[in-house]
Amino acid sequence: MWLTALVVTVTILLWASARLPEFITALLFFAAAMILHIAPAASVFGGFASSAFWLVLSGFILGVAIRKVGLADRLAHALAPRLSASWPRMVAGTIIISYLLAFVMPSNMGRIALLMPVIGALAKQSGIKEGSRGWVGLALAVGFGTFQLSASILPANVPNLVMSGAAETAYHLRLGYMPWLFLQAPVVGLLKGVLLTLCICWLFPARPNAVAHGARLPALSREEWRLIILLLLTLMLWMTDSQHGISPAWIGLCAACFCLLPRVGFISSEAFASGVNFRTCLYVAAILGVTAVVVDSGLGNIIAQGLLHITPLDPATPFVNFVSLSALTSALNFVVTANGVPAMFTPMAQSFATASGFPLDSVVMLQVLAYATPLLPYQASPIVLAMGLGKVSARDGLRLCLLVALASIILLLPLYYGWFLLLGYL
Repeated sequence: MWLTALVVTVTILLWASARLPEFITALLFFAAAMILHIAPAASVFGGFASSAFWLVLSGFILGVAIRKVGLADRLAHALAPRLSASWPRMVAGTIIISYLLAFVMPSNMGRIALLMPVIGALAKQSGIKEGSRGWVGLALAVGFGTFQLSASILPANVPNLVMSGAAETAYHLRLGYMPWLFLQAPVVGLLKGVLLTLCICWLFPARPNAVAHGARLPALSREEWRLIILLLLTLMLWMTDSQHGISPAWIGLCAACFCLLPRVGFISSEAFASGVNFRTCLYVAAILGVTAVVVDSGLGNIIAQGLLHITPLDPATPFVNFVSLSALTSALNFVVTANGVPAMFTPMAQSFATASGFPLDSVVMLQVLAYATPLLPYQASPIVLAMGLGKVSARDGLRLCLLVALASIILLLPLYYGWFLLLGYL
C-alpha cells in the first residue's frame, strides 16, 4: 500500500509541478506501476479501455475533419461579427455557447471536439494569433466552460452520472433532472460562468479585431454536406444515448472511423498523424489509470476514511460543516480526479449526514461545486483535452485553475451555502 501511495504521489506531483512533459510522466507511471507490481495490468492500463480515452481520440479526429473540410471557418464566419466587438464579449460568448451545447449533447469530450475548431477559426478571423494570450484564453474558455458549468446539468457531466448512480445504488435515492438544475444552475452554472469570464479576461487579455459582416460564403460543398450529415447523426445518437444504450464513446469512435475511411472519409493518413495529439491521449489514459489503481488497491478508501476522522463536523456549526465537506471533496479530487470523487464520497454520505446533522440528499448534492472546480488541470480530463487541442501549456492551465478555485471558495461557496439554505436543503 505504501508503495502504491508513493508511485501515485510522485505521479501527481510531477503533473502538478509540470517538471516533466505530461506524457513522459504518464509513461513513467505505467512503467513504475508494472515493474513494482502495485496493481494488475487491467487497473494500470484501464484508462485505454475507458470510454473517456476513446472520446478523446475520437474528438481529435472529428476536430481535424471539421477544420479540413472548412466547416470551422464557415461557422466562425457567422459568429465573428457578433462576438468580435470586444474581448469580454468573445470570452463570454464562447462560454455561453459551451454551456448551451451541454443541454443537448451529453459528452464533455464531444462538445470540446466540436467547439475547439470553430473557436480556433473564430480567433484567427478576429486577428488573434495561435499561441497568443488571447488564443490560450479562448481555448481554456472552451475547456473550463464545458466541464465546470455542465456540472449544473445532470446528464451532461460524467461525475454527475457517477454520483447519481452511486446514490441510487447505495441509498435508493433518485436524483431528478429539474431539481438538480434548479439547485445547481444558479451558482455552478450562471455565477460560475460570470466568474470564469472575468478570470479569463484578467489573466489572458486580448484585443480582437472587430469583424464586419463580410461577403457571403460560397455554397456548401459536397464534402461539407457529408460531414454535416455525419455530425448531425452523431449528435442525434449522443442526445438519445439513454434510449438506445450505446455509449457516446463508441458513437464517436464510429464517426471517427468513417472520417478516416479511404474515398468516403475526410482525413488522409498524413493528416491523421499530424492532427491527432497522442501525447494528450496518453496523458488522459494515465489519469484514468491512476484513479483505477487508487480505487482498486483500497488506497482511496483509506484516504477517505482518514479524511473523515479529521473533518470537523458538528450539527451546531452548519456553515463550518458545509465548508468542511466541500474541502473534503476537493481533497479527494487530488487522488481520484473528478470522475472518481463521487464514487468515493457518495457511499460515505450517510456517515457525513449523521455527523453534520444535514439531510442525506443535501450531503450528496453539495459535492458538485467542489468536484466541478479542479485545483489542477489533470483532475478534469475534458480540460486536459481542450489544452491539448489548443496547445495550451500546463503553466497557463494551472494559473487559471488556481485563480478560479480561489475565487470560487471566496465568492461562490458562501452563495452556494445560502442557496441550499434558501431552498430548505439544510
